[in-house]
Amino acid sequence: MSGILGFITSFPTLLHSAVIFGTVIMFGAMGEILAEKAGNLNLGVPGIMYLGGIAGLIATFMYENVYCVNAGIEPNVALCIVLGLVSAFAAAALGGLIFSFLTITLRTNQNVTGLTLTIFGSGIGNFFGGSLNKLAGGVGQVSVAVTSQAFRNYSYSLVNFFDGFTGRLRLGTLLFSYGFLTYVALILAVAIWYFLSKTRTGLSLRAVGENTATADAAGINVTKYKYLATCIGAGISGLGGTYYVMNYIKGTWENQGTIEALGWLAVALVIFATWKSLRAIWGSYLFGVLYWAYNYIPGLSRSTLELFKMLPYVVTIIVLLMVSMRKKKEDQPPQSLGIPYFREER
Repeated sequence: MSGILGFITSFPTLLHSAVIFGTVIMFGAMGEILAEKAGNLNLGVPGIMYLGGIAGLIATFMYENVYCVNAGIEPNVALCIVLGLVSAFAAAALGGLIFSFLTITLRTNQNVTGLTLTIFGSGIGNFFGGSLNKLAGGVGQVSVAVTSQAFRNYSYSLVNFFDGFTGRLRLGTLLFSYGFLTYVALILAVAIWYFLSKTRTGLSLRAVGENTATADAAGINVTKYKYLATCIGAGISGLGGTYYVMNYIKGTWENQGTIEALGWLAVALVIFATWKSLRAIWGSYLFGVLYWAYNYIPGLSRSTLELFKMLPYVVTIIVLLMVSMRKKKEDQPPQSLGIPYFREER
């Protein structure tokens, strides 16, 4: 009984952790939804998130701890943020470009190429992460404190104002105590929904993913749409890597494979959300609650802890089975997903 009461009391803290954790996954899923709507199954999301995370860290580290130190000046906060975001997006988009060239132009197997990209991205990330550690003086010494704080800043007065009204519910903390990228992810999810559902370009992109040959016959530039969707989607996923580095582990680097695990959760979230960006919002937070619930339930054994970490994947499998049995058209994946397009066979 005391364990249940303790869990209920700590539930607001669990929700707060789930939002931060879920935002990393949400960025990865948003990018993958965009790519898959164009018919490209990119299983390289974990590697792309690695590329985004390490690129953002390298750019801000070189500016904050090398350039500014040598010049004897204080880091410009706005420039730190821009460097982190632009470098992360560019590096991840480059990973998407590699995937696009191999699978769209050379027509290699998308599953194998995506898995290879995951291995490539994690290798690049950990290689340069280790190099940064050496440059900084040892393992765990890498720090971009100014940049990380800029990414994590929020309005304390707004949080205190709402917390004062809501008492133990702490709505101010639950709603407003996150860095700006948390809210960017929410806006992005709505924007992707609007783009895919309400705009001519978005509908053309969906047509490419549903029936590539028909879209091509209708005059849609299939190759352009596939390239752009995959590269821009990869860039968005890469922002999840930067969010993890700057917000989650506060501006340092670790090679424990957490980014890779979050990347696979992002892929699972795409299926869980049935390729809909709005569903991915609450789905990402649900994954966060399921993944971190074990920290707030006392008395669990080691094996039980590992079972809790499996819950997001178990829930995804259940949803996949339900979708397969119900066979609702709007919940199915794009018909041309993962299938190479040969124009000569049209």
